[in-house]
Amino acid sequence: MTAAHAVRTFTDADRAPLREVFRRAGEGAATLPFGGHEESIWLIPYMDGEPQSLFVATVDGEIVGYLTGCVDSARMPSEEERIYRLVAEQRLYLRPATLRFFARSLSDTVRAGRGRSASTFADPAWPAHLHIRLVPRVRGHGLGSQLMNRWLDRLRELDSPGCHLQTEAENTGALTFFERHGFLRHGDPVLIPGMRGSAGERLHQQTMVWRCR
Repeated sequence: MTAAHAVRTFTDADRAPLREVFRRAGEGAATLPFGGHEESIWLIPYMDGEPQSLFVATVDGEIVGYLTGCVDSARMPSEEERIYRLVAEQRLYLRPATLRFFARSLSDTVRAGRGRSASTFADPAWPAHLHIRLVPRVRGHGLGSQLMNRWLDRLRELDSPGCHLQTEAENTGALTFFERHGFLRHGDPVLIPGMRGSAGERLHQQTMVWRCR
């Protein structure tokens, strides 16, 4: 029997399953020193602040992925603000791993030079942004495209001028996926301060943009 794939809008009952999907979808990715609270940066603010822009992917009723969107990024605290709030609230500055991360971030920023390291993107031509996650076993089966289409349709309905996203430049599969959905690379890749890959290599951020009109 063929599995039933579906994409629907978020409901409050999805909170716990989505937090589990966040963890499972991130397995094998670069490790961050935030004590397992990373969903407080990249998931919970969207469930709380813009649930109407959150779409859930299911297979036979099981939640296996999601897309969080924000129509106007200026209305949400920046990623940097969310990180520092989390560090303060959870007292992560007392953790040696967190201190090492921020020391490495400072060193990377100094070495890269101003304008050559990752930062918050703000441009009124592309005010919306998104994050998308799928658990590994369902990737490549069209659910990611269904999520993207729902989000882009929402932006068209709202007459948004455009959308941006930021992804790892080393993740060529992600770059190809977003390009298939009309996103273009915007500027050159820049260093992500403090971040390292599985082999300890430095990682870079690629901004991509999509114009609605």
